[in-house]
Amino acid sequence: MTSSDPTAPPPVASTTTVSATAAKPGWIAAFNVYLEPPSLRMLALGFSAGLPLLLVLGTLSFWLREAGVNRSTIGYLSWVGLAYGFKWCWAPLVDRLPIPLLTRLLGRRRSWLLLSQLMVVCGLVGMAFSDPKIALMPIVWFALLAAFGSATQDIALDAFRIESADVDRQAALAAAYQTGYRLAMIWAGAGVLWIAARAEVANPANYDPNSWRVAYLVMAGSMIVGFVTVMFTNEPAARPYAPSRNMGEWLQTALIDPFADFFKRYGWNALLVLALIATYRVSDIVMGIMANPFYVDMGYTKDEVAAVTKIYGVIMTLVGAFVGGVLAMRFGVMRVLMLGAVLSAASNLLFAWLGTRGHDVWALTFVISADNLSSGIASAAFIAYLSSLTNVNYSATQYALFSSMMLLLPKFLAGYSGKYVDAFGYSNFFTATALLGLPVLVLVWLASRMQPAK
Repeated sequence: MTSSDPTAPPPVASTTTVSATAAKPGWIAAFNVYLEPPSLRMLALGFSAGLPLLLVLGTLSFWLREAGVNRSTIGYLSWVGLAYGFKWCWAPLVDRLPIPLLTRLLGRRRSWLLLSQLMVVCGLVGMAFSDPKIALMPIVWFALLAAFGSATQDIALDAFRIESADVDRQAALAAAYQTGYRLAMIWAGAGVLWIAARAEVANPANYDPNSWRVAYLVMAGSMIVGFVTVMFTNEPAARPYAPSRNMGEWLQTALIDPFADFFKRYGWNALLVLALIATYRVSDIVMGIMANPFYVDMGYTKDEVAAVTKIYGVIMTLVGAFVGGVLAMRFGVMRVLMLGAVLSAASNLLFAWLGTRGHDVWALTFVISADNLSSGIASAAFIAYLSSLTNVNYSATQYALFSSMMLLLPKFLAGYSGKYVDAFGYSNFFTATALLGLPVLVLVWLASRMQPAK
């Protein structure tokens, strides 16, 4: 389906508000923010964050379908992604708990980034040496390990980003993060399919587990981008935490205070905010689980899917992310949030139309262009919105809660996507996912009228 160098802010400072009288930057200044060092760091770290996602969800579903796994099972296996939905459970540990020796050497954020990246590599290597046609459970367990490591990396990276920039640059840094993220998705989507296709020793129409082994080992090696960036970047100047006298005090400061702070700042409006977060990306996420099985069943080859959906489509997402970041700086996050919600829901209807076209590469290209452009705009605005809700004193825990809620309901519903397709067909499924986005429009409108946090 996510920051510049700050010093510690005032005690109650939050990334929530921008002065209404602050001058808007010009277009050139708005674009130049992408060349600043914090943006370039987020570009590289975004690559590290984006690499595992498709490998444990999207690309994996292509592999499983090619291996003969039925659609209902593929849908249920998408619940591996719930690791991202529950990451708030261990976010307080990432926010506060030092890693022996590693934290002393690298700092709190970088040490957790490095550890989580190692978990991702171990999971991907384990998946590479598994064959779902012979036994499904090994690949599920290794996918869970990679997803857990990836979710942990997201926690540390989101905190790193929020602690490294003021609110004026969050939208642009979100776009830089999305750029690196989407470049990784090109590699983990098109790259893995291209490598698997080249590594096949049998008839390409037949299933060859060795080709997927080669592809996933290459992906594991690609995490070197994250390792290098972590080792050669600086730890953001985060607010130091006072030592806890006992376990009860630690739980209070690490687990209870971040959530209490959010509800104290927003009051009853917190329920509206959480409802919006929980549903904003529901159309895209529920639809996305069945996208790769759809391509396989429609007869598209690995090379066609790689070229159109994983390269050209992701480039369109990058364009959307940059456009969304600039528009958010110029016109405000909430306006772009509404635009993204409308476009995301509407673009799913194009997939319903595509299901009537058969094997049509040009139609696929058109649909992917519109869908991914919409997704990029929505993602940049939504990440900026989530960042604006956090208090930098609890950045890792609060952002993990928000980004977890973004995935929890959609991932749960997506688990039943295979059964829905089996019962009603692809076109009806894609139409239903578009309709899921209608309540989001109401929630964005209500949130835009909400009084800003104090």
